[in-house]
Amino acid sequence: MFSTRTVALLLAAVALLPLGTPARAAPPPAPPSWEIDTPDQVLAPRVYTPTAAEDAVEPRDAVDGTYALVEYVPLDEVMTRVACSKRAGPYQRAVERWLKLTVDGKQSAADCKAIRAFQRQQGIEPAIGFAGPVTWARMQLVAARKNPNARKKCPVRTRRVACVDLDRQLTWVQKGTKVVFGPVSMRSGRAVYPTRKGWHTVYWRHKNHVSTLYNAPMPYAQFFDGGQAFHAVYDSIHTTIGSMGCVNLTVGDARRLWSVLKKGDRVYVWGHRPDT
Repeated sequence: MFSTRTVALLLAAVALLPLGTPARAAPPPAPPSWEIDTPDQVLAPRVYTPTAAEDAVEPRDAVDGTYALVEYVPLDEVMTRVACSKRAGPYQRAVERWLKLTVDGKQSAADCKAIRAFQRQQGIEPAIGFAGPVTWARMQLVAARKNPNARKKCPVRTRRVACVDLDRQLTWVQKGTKVVFGPVSMRSGRAVYPTRKGWHTVYWRHKNHVSTLYNAPMPYAQFFDGGQAFHAVYDSIHTTIGSMGCVNLTVGDARRLWSVLKKGDRVYVWGHRPDT
């Protein structure tokens, strides 16, 4: 026999049980067709054929100043408005070598004067002679413009090859020995999300791609290996930290590359991103 107290507790417990099967919550609304998640940097996004209406939407331009050549300099030198930095920057030796100065890794008055002259010529600010990543990246681009494949690191083929030089953070497209696009500056993957080396193939092009994984637009995305693609970004590509694996470009460069590459074109990646 159950005691009165036990019966009361059982009735209370029954009263707390749900009546029948609870209704399932309505599924969240499907995202627009162009918001296709890339689960990680190995798996490919869901590939589909965009509609004519979707492709008719042209990605917006970046706001003015997005790609300004703003150098990373010691904060105290900015605050005190130093005219000429006395500090050796992270690319001191490389910059000295490029400018044909004494390569000792030490900042001198002559070094600062030469570096400042280059910075002013290229529109790099603040032009205080600090050998930072933006200055070095610009030197790499200037030196490569005439013949980006002078070192013959990118294989020459009769068909188009998109060349991705991680060492110099440059990309271009060549057909045979003729450069048909670039070279342009880029931003490749950071240490934990490296842009994968070797041969790849452009397998999907999506003009208005949006990564829901990173909640970021990927205009003019041209996927060549899993979740890695050439695409534009709406922030500076001259940063000390790399991308999440993709090859980031300015909107203008990504738009021009979109008109050059086609599905099935080959991509060759080599080298090592500095500081990774």
